Amino acid sequence: MGNKVLLILCDGMRSDSLSACGHPYVPELLRQSASTLEARSVFPSVTLPCHMSLFHSVSPDRHGILTNTYVPQVRPVEGLMERLSRFGKRCAMFYTWEPLRDLTRPGSLTLGLFASGRELGYEAATRYTAEAALTALAGPEPPDFTFLYLGEPDEVGHDRGWMSPEYLRSVSRAWDWVRRAAEVLSPGDTLLVTADHGGHGRSHGDDCPEDMTIPLLVRGPDFSPGAALPGDVSILDLAPTADALLGVSPCRDWEGRSLFSGAKLPEI
Repeated sequence: MGNKVLLILCDGMRSDSLSACGHPYVPELLRQSASTLEARSVFPSVTLPCHMSLFHSVSPDRHGILTNTYVPQVRPVEGLMERLSRFGKRCAMFYTWEPLRDLTRPGSLTLGLFASGRELGYEAATRYTAEAALTALAGPEPPDFTFLYLGEPDEVGHDRGWMSPEYLRSVSRAWDWVRRAAEVLSPGDTLLVTADHGGHGRSHGDDCPEDMTIPLLVRGPDFSPGAALPGDVSILDLAPTADALLGVSPCRDWEGRSLFSGAKLPEI
């Protein structure tokens, strides 16, 4: 434990798009990782509620955010980056969709970079933020936990339709960045690749398999290459897993469980 963790989230990336996009790195990373293509998101399967559930390991009815508009939590739950920061870990976040700024509270980030996908275009904004993330990861003092958000697949899904040729090309472009990021990690680091939700037609947010089913790949020394993750994996499990990999105990309020089966951590 104690090595670096990189979480890459591809917004709106359906599990079946991994094979359909045809990117050659997808099967390679699947061979290197423990994985599932049947992980479950939360309902409503909308971007901000899903991200809040990922980073706070509670369902939307607990954190209270049901749309893409942030509202303060009535009963606050400590988020992943707040908890890591409290235990002396350095956190970084690179993103292209502005509402994600509310995933973490002031004082929790060592490094944060936002580039507007709406203003710059998602390809350009992703290039700007992803290159910055790669620079930080390859630097002399990389963050302990890094979150890299790749938002283009969701934008193209809404515009052209999920599983359309344009959507699949956007998923393939996201995997270009996954590959590049994976290549800069050290052997002891852990890479997690997932999505917040899927989609159908030109929308998402329903409680249907196309919207609720997401992939999760975990490559690192604590996970067996080619192994299958448990069938009941949820987006709520990512925060406890990242905490455990970095030697930090989970928040008592969190509802997910760690996928890392290492030594039990003390509850604090």
